[in-house]
Formats: sequence, C-alpha cells, structure tokens
Amino acid sequence: MNAIQLIAPSQSPQNHPAMDQATQIFYVEFHASDLEKTKAFFEAVFGWQFTDYGPDYTSFTDGQLSGGFARSDKRASQAAGSALVVLFHPRLEETLRRVSEHGGKITQDIFSYPGGRRFHFTEPSGNELSVCSDP
Repeated sequence: MNAIQLIAPSQSPQNHPAMDQATQIFYVEFHASDLEKTKAFFEAVFGWQFTDYGPDYTSFTDGQLSGGFARSDKRASQAAGSALVVLFHPRLEETLRRVSEHGGKITQDIFSYPGGRRFHFTEPSGNELSVCSDP
C-alpha cells in the first residue's frame, strides 16, 4: 500500500507514548455539529468504538488511532484548508456504498492515483475524509 497510514500507540490519550513512538501522531480531534449522528455513522461504517465525556465531547478508537469529536458548528474540508484524513479499506466499492447508506455524502467518486484508488466523502456533521485502497 502506498497510502499514508496513521498509526498510534495502543494506549489511552492520558498515557504518554513510549520513547520510540514520541513523534508519531497520537490523537486526532474533529468538530461535529451532531455528535449522535456522527458517532452512529462511524460505528456503522467503520466499526469505531466511542466513549462519551459529557454532552459535548466523545472520543473514538479505530483499533490503531484514537481521537475525538467536540460539539461545534465548524467542520474540516480541503476547500477550507484542512488536512485530509485518509482511511484505508481493501473493499473500496463496498465502503463507498456503506458511506452512502449511513448518511455520508460522496463528494468525489472513486478515482485512481499513483498509489491506488480512493474516494472523498463528508460524514453527517460535514467533515471531509477519504477512503483509499490498493490499485
């Protein structure tokens, strides 16, 4: 796979990473206007697990990377200058279908690039992400 994968230590965000992991991405935070719909979307499509910390914040783990969603009307998009978070899934067409079925909006259909294939989407709170696969 030629796409970048984000890998974090298998520790909670409260713990400090091991010295050999000190410069790796450890936690990613997003804004979300509708935490409930955003959580339901990522649980159904990608199997992420969530822990709520009050009504305005939830953290997630995808098995490798941890992060969170804070209640806010802001959203991440490439057009606004945000970084694009790229997820990997080997069954790209199936993932595109599941994104659409669970309330995501496809913003760029599947296309090829030198490292594989991918599509872009927004989740129910409007954050733009991408899913890639091998060629």
